Amino acid sequence: MPTVKEILAKKGNQVHTISHDKTVFEAVALMNEKNIGALIVTHQEEGQDKVCGIISERDYLRHIVLKGRTSRKTPIQEIMTKKVIYSEPDCTVEKVLNIMTGKRIRHLPIMEKNQLVGLISIGDCVRTVIKLQGVEIKYLKQYIADTYPGPAHDDT
Repeated sequence: MPTVKEILAKKGNQVHTISHDKTVFEAVALMNEKNIGALIVTHQEEGQDKVCGIISERDYLRHIVLKGRTSRKTPIQEIMTKKVIYSEPDCTVEKVLNIMTGKRIRHLPIMEKNQLVGLISIGDCVRTVIKLQGVEIKYLKQYIADTYPGPAHDDT
């Protein structure tokens, strides 16, 4: 099974972040501009950006729209998910999918040695699994049709 590192190698490791002191409106505007569904929320600690949360479209819907709040005045830190679930690059796609479905999350930060190194979505994982299954199906069809590459065999 492929690893998260392999997904990031193909996808890239660019992660869009936003400071915890910005408004929800600024976060939604950035997500719209970048055509993404979540942002990593950071704060400055010892001169470096540190992960302190994640904000998604779902957070906006649940905590702003449904509660009648205004996104222009609400700070991100009031609605962001503070307990950030993350994975490491060597984690398999299968394990990450189990984490994401079990926790009902769609975006998973990837951390290595306490540093943010990427962000994957459930869509990234599903595409990887579909591609892998396509390859397996191809080889199984070749095997069944006896056209699978390999040494010729003698049935006598």
